[in-house]
Amino acid sequence: MFLIIALVLFLAWIGGFVVFHTAGFLIHVLLLFAVISIIFHFLRGRSSTA
Repeated sequence: MFLIIALVLFLAWIGGFVVFHTAGFLIHVLLLFAVISIIFHFLRGRSSTA
């Protein structure tokens, strides 16, 4: 009984680690794209007015 509970908890822990690790990576990629788009926005705005 305890072995089954331990196995289920271990699999849930591994699954949560993989899911949240991937989600964290995707959030960082989206933040990187947002920063790059803001930089391009400011660079294009300055070059078109100059």
